Amino acid sequence: MIELFTAATPNGHKVTIALEEMALEYNTHRIDLGGREQKEDWYFKLNPNGRIPTIVDRDLEDFVVFESGAILIYLAEKTGQFLPQDIKGRSLVMQWLMFQMGAIGPMQGQANVFHRYAQEKIPYAIDRYHKECQRLYEVLNNRLADNEYLAGDYSIADMATWPWISGYEWSGLSIEGLEHLKRWFEQIAKRKAVIIGKDIPDEMEVGTNQTREEVIRQFVI
Repeated sequence: MIELFTAATPNGHKVTIALEEMALEYNTHRIDLGGREQKEDWYFKLNPNGRIPTIVDRDLEDFVVFESGAILIYLAEKTGQFLPQDIKGRSLVMQWLMFQMGAIGPMQGQANVFHRYAQEKIPYAIDRYHKECQRLYEVLNNRLADNEYLAGDYSIADMATWPWISGYEWSGLSIEGLEHLKRWFEQIAKRKAVIIGKDIPDEMEVGTNQTREEVIRQFVI
């Protein structure tokens, strides 16, 4: 059983999509980002970076994994799914996973900050991050011109990237004219696991039958 501590963000949705795709049993524990629960002492004991998501693998002596990319790799290796074992296939998945982790996520995250959240609108910053995101989208589009999925077959690289692309309008971006990226986006959006995973967590109470205090006591005290 996987215990998932998460919130409704692209990085959180990477993991819920993966858990659904891999048909793993898991409990969802919603972290209140607005209330800065991720910065509370109990959560720092699980995730020293104070971000979501984090998992606890109850099948492996309550082993904790943080950072969304590391979680995807861990789950893929645990199940033997969506990450090839041959060196070339594995490397391709890792390359495109790292592309999301090092480029798409950080740049689109900054686009969100300056386009949506900053009290002072700074045209230079908005333009800089929008242009960089559109460039990165073109990289994806070019890759997908000759590949159905980012690493050939559907993989954790696609699971990591799709939630970010799904928020392109919120970020002030566009996929018009990027026909291969649009095809990929729409194709993945129809997958049952993606449909379910992108709507988790909802406004549920922490855990299935446990209070927040019971969860904290069980894993970090």
